[in-house]
Amino acid sequence: MAGGKAGRSRQKPPRSLVPSLRWEREAWREGAATVAGVDEVGVGPLAGPVTSAAVMLTPNDRRKWFRRVRDSKTLTAPVREELAAEIEASIPFGVGWATSEEIDRIGIMAARRVSVLRAVEALPCVPDLVISDALQLPLLPNVRAEVKADARSVSVAAASIVAKVARDQWMRELCERIPGYGFCQNKGYSTPQHRDAIDRRGPCTAHRVSWAPFAQLRFEL
Repeated sequence: MAGGKAGRSRQKPPRSLVPSLRWEREAWREGAATVAGVDEVGVGPLAGPVTSAAVMLTPNDRRKWFRRVRDSKTLTAPVREELAAEIEASIPFGVGWATSEEIDRIGIMAARRVSVLRAVEALPCVPDLVISDALQLPLLPNVRAEVKADARSVSVAAASIVAKVARDQWMRELCERIPGYGFCQNKGYSTPQHRDAIDRRGPCTAHRVSWAPFAQLRFEL
């Protein structure tokens, strides 16, 4: 029988999503003067804040970085930092935070919304439409919540980059103020080295002490 590999399915690797202005343009055609993309980072770490950014576009905006932005998780740190500088120098943006203490007090979902609302409040005006990465924001009048918006929308991808760079910088500064936990490297995420430091030193003021690892630690004590 010729072709011993006949019949095997050859699946192409999935193509990475490229952000576009599709949703922004739809809003502009419907009369919106300003559209803001929002995104938050730092949802899963054991320490540090949830950080959000909002970036605002108008129909006349034409920026070279539009073609280069991607979901921040897919970019290297140097590329993120370069793009964040370009974004912040060219369009209105805002950054919002929810602290680890607030996360412990109100829960992660509410903290995500609080940080996004603070980022929107930091803009020079209230945008006519906010595009979020699947996060419902009931306190804002016009919100379009879309799955994977950080990979599909230029404004949301830009917001993810600004938020990621801002939070990483905050964690590097925290690393200097509270040494011993490796925040410069782990950014508060649950790496083996970070968990080992918690076991040895206990939690610090930046940790989310309501989360499971700390509850387990208290139980063991």
